[in-house]
Amino acid sequence: MSRKRLIEAAGAIVLRRPKGRQAQVLLIHRPSYNDWSLPKGKLDPDEYLAAAAVRETWEETGFRIRLVHPVDRIQYPIPTGTKRVAYWLGTVTGNGRFKANSEVDRRVWLSVGSALKRMTYADERELLQQAVRLPATTPLLIVRHGKAMERKNWTGKDQLRQLSSRGRRQSRLLIPLLDAYGVAALESSTSARCMTTLTPYARAKRLDVQGWSTLSEEKAKDNPDAVRKLMKRLVKETAAAGVPRAICGHRPVLPLMLEALGVPDRPMLTAAVLVAHLSPDGETVSVEWHKPRV
Repeated sequence: MSRKRLIEAAGAIVLRRPKGRQAQVLLIHRPSYNDWSLPKGKLDPDEYLAAAAVRETWEETGFRIRLVHPVDRIQYPIPTGTKRVAYWLGTVTGNGRFKANSEVDRRVWLSVGSALKRMTYADERELLQQAVRLPATTPLLIVRHGKAMERKNWTGKDQLRQLSSRGRRQSRLLIPLLDAYGVAALESSTSARCMTTLTPYARAKRLDVQGWSTLSEEKAKDNPDAVRKLMKRLVKETAAAGVPRAICGHRPVLPLMLEALGVPDRPMLTAAVLVAHLSPDGETVSVEWHKPRV
């Protein structure tokens, strides 16, 4: 007897608000199912869920999007087991060329009311109703650095300890995750393993990584209040400017970093990411956690 599997997938509720018109939502038509639904699809190997939501939307609709806020997950039975789909509210950042194919042959923008009437699945209609009620927020990402070389195998200063081969791979896999949220500002502990974790994304987006010795293990241990002060400042700046930001830190320092967001401490694997969605006044509206895939 074959074992039933859980298939993870991700999708997006993409909204736009044309000037002087009602909000519109993007739907696709799949000829093989003859349904109208939200763009979604299965994860690629080693892919973060949020990155999959952006990639699948691009592949099915030709629109590049940025994720604005998590919505909910739905699941349903399929012949091989159960499919569970995580959804985000998204906004368009770029438009490519759409070419009809056997998987998706139409894409349409409809008012929310018209979309609710046309959508095939009740659970997706509920997701849309949730999405249109979400408040305006800005994402701030807390990243634990990628896997570093073991201390016992490193003879130099600990601040110069490098990422392992696994850590370097993790740092590359962070590129589509950070890009999914439109990260445009990068901060980090000055320790090499933190700076290097953000370097692939910084190069891909032509950004600088602002290093802070305050966030290093050594300085944070001696002056935890300085970490709290810096983090409060970065949270306030992120929320006020509305510019998504990522900050990379160390396991012993993460509790202080999360404290500034009002988030209780919890273990984070190497290359794990917390996304805090901030209101304009800097309050944390919601949080989501992303585990590394390698």
